[in-house]
Amino acid sequence: MQFSRRSFNFGLGSLAFAGLAQRSLAQMPPTARSEVLGYGALLPDPDNLIDLPKGFSYQVISRFGNLMDDGFVVPNAGDGMGAFAAGKNKVALVRNHELSPRDLRFGPIPGKVGSDFLTYDRMADAGGMPLPGGTTTLIYDLKSGRKEAEWLSLSGTIRNCAGGITPWGSWLTCEENVTRAGQGVGKDHGYVFEVPSTHKGLVDPVPLKEMGRFNHEAACVDPRTGIVYLTEDRDDSLLYRFIPNVCGELAKGGRLEALALAETGIKDSRNWTEAAVQRGKPLRANWVALDNPESPDDDLRLRGHALGATLFARGEGIWWGKGELYFACTDGGAKKLGQIFRYVPAVNEGFPGESDAPGRIELFYESQDAAAYNYGDNLCVMPNGHLMVCEDQYTDIADNHLRGITPDGKAYVFARSRVQTEFAGACFSPDGSTMFVNFYAPTMTLAIRGPWHKVRG
Repeated sequence: MQFSRRSFNFGLGSLAFAGLAQRSLAQMPPTARSEVLGYGALLPDPDNLIDLPKGFSYQVISRFGNLMDDGFVVPNAGDGMGAFAAGKNKVALVRNHELSPRDLRFGPIPGKVGSDFLTYDRMADAGGMPLPGGTTTLIYDLKSGRKEAEWLSLSGTIRNCAGGITPWGSWLTCEENVTRAGQGVGKDHGYVFEVPSTHKGLVDPVPLKEMGRFNHEAACVDPRTGIVYLTEDRDDSLLYRFIPNVCGELAKGGRLEALALAETGIKDSRNWTEAAVQRGKPLRANWVALDNPESPDDDLRLRGHALGATLFARGEGIWWGKGELYFACTDGGAKKLGQIFRYVPAVNEGFPGESDAPGRIELFYESQDAAAYNYGDNLCVMPNGHLMVCEDQYTDIADNHLRGITPDGKAYVFARSRVQTEFAGACFSPDGSTMFVNFYAPTMTLAIRGPWHKVRG
């Protein structure tokens, strides 16, 4: 996600602006179009929050500023999110908050905290207050429709953007920031942190340094191998993979690599100046080893590209499906409206023999029309195999949508935001009955139910 549209001026003024934006969007004629029918036409929401197809309904289960069970308040800038089974009819949601050091007033802590408070980093110039980025966790009962608990689960990080769920029940939360110690903060940033979904209260904030220090966006894990795939939100980003020394124990280290299409001669997948990659044509994937993953000069992507790694246009949401992963490149494509790539790992991914039958990557979708798909960001794989993509436009009045993408690469409108903000963090309950999604700011987390099996097209 990109910060240019997010200079935080929320507070009371922002709430007034949100109301103005709702009215402005309500007056705007729908401009989106679907390439296939999907779930059908959207119905206007009388509460001016979100338009959904017939048969679907939503519930707001958490809001910015609400008091949580631990005495902290729900922070703003709700971003990436993961859903986990938490007992009979229960779901645990771990939610990122993309807050920077200057955003203390939008963070979870209304006053000073004691020295025993678990936090990764504190601001020396703010009375020792922890940096406001981090995660919150909430427990939701699918049967009763009630939020049962909510607490702060990670503190002291910067711009926790997206992340990814692991097969062992934790959330990998990613810092989209590479501030160095001494630049107004006490420690280096740009890392991935792990938050177990079952942990009550604040986790011990351990940066997974061998997973690389860069402008992290999102992560996903292949349950077969335990390999973690990582995106980077830069115009000249790479796609990374982390091969752990011990599957499921990321803190024990591993090796970091970047995807390369050197055999094809393609070093740039963005298609900005020429159609280097074409939709539906799988390409053999190679991986190049990267040394010094902590990258003190923030040059990991530059060094990787010099070794042959392929460039991507702002890699953002990434999600594991059935034997394959999908990731979004927000401004990729000839019209810079967005791309989605699909990667199928090798049978021996990350191990000897991989080069005999390497993994394959293909351009799954590239938008040719802003009305059909515009700046896809977070995404997830739906229980029916479709993708759900959160739009993140950067216009003055952004008409953002949730877009479905069929398995044959056709886009359709699923929902429209009536609030002047982006969608973020779309994910499904393990039983597939409920989709959870965030309004970025002012943060609201929604639970959406409906006839998910009735998609057409």
